[in-house]
Amino acid sequence: MTNIEKAGTYKLGDRTVKRLGYGAMQLAGPGVFGPPKDRGGALAVLRAAVDAGVDHIDTSDFYGPHVTNQLIREALHPYPDDLTIVTKVGASRGADKSWNVAASPEELTSAVHDNLRNLGLDAIDVVNLRIMFDVHGPAEGSIEPMLIPLVELQQKGLIRHIGLSNVTANQVAEGRRIADIVCVQNMYNLAHHQDDGLIDELAQAGIAYVPFFPLGGFSPLQSTTLSDVSARLGATPMQVALAWLLHRSPNILLIPGTSSVAHLTENLAAADLVLSDDVLKDLDAVSNG
Repeated sequence: MTNIEKAGTYKLGDRTVKRLGYGAMQLAGPGVFGPPKDRGGALAVLRAAVDAGVDHIDTSDFYGPHVTNQLIREALHPYPDDLTIVTKVGASRGADKSWNVAASPEELTSAVHDNLRNLGLDAIDVVNLRIMFDVHGPAEGSIEPMLIPLVELQQKGLIRHIGLSNVTANQVAEGRRIADIVCVQNMYNLAHHQDDGLIDELAQAGIAYVPFFPLGGFSPLQSTTLSDVSARLGATPMQVALAWLLHRSPNILLIPGTSSVAHLTENLAAADLVLSDDVLKDLDAVSNG
């Protein structure tokens, strides 16, 4: 059985978490909407993750909506003392499965209370503000109007720490002038290195970087190099992609998601992979910018 402590630990706010965590998004139904096809299987994955030593779970009440948080509560509540739950606000789901902006003070406050209620918590460890100026990726614009309501909720004790998601380097700098930002969650993987400079800057500041879509997400990356390296190492492409991210910088925390216990076990085994300098050189060349 994999010991995920091999992947190391890093600070997330006032907690120290293992660098291999779990993302709950895939526990909802198709398109991250509605209930899972296999509710018992979803609960089993969550319990297996914690049993394997995972102490960092990423979720949101707009997954489902409400579905993943309710599953987390059913599977794991009362929560282990060392479990850190991170959620995000700033978006909502339409009845047509659309992803919509929900960033007014009233919507953000309501979202935090929804997360608290569905997770069964008095305070949330970390709330990431998801910026939705462009649903497909970071876009410039001031985040202060959305961040201030979360700071006020933090002052009331409902949020312990604040993070940012889908943001530019300028927005991270703006956010850090307003609040103590403990993590940044953006798309980053073998093929998409746009945040290289930001990752290094955050590492110097002791701030965690949490990449999502390690294999490209809804449009999986196709890489002959990744396939070849995986075959040489006797590993899966996901394991290699995760191992590369772990090697990229010590402040990177991973939250690979799956609805399968078997795939969960495979993903966590990325902690066992050792990538040689030659392999890293090959993988680094996959980037398309």
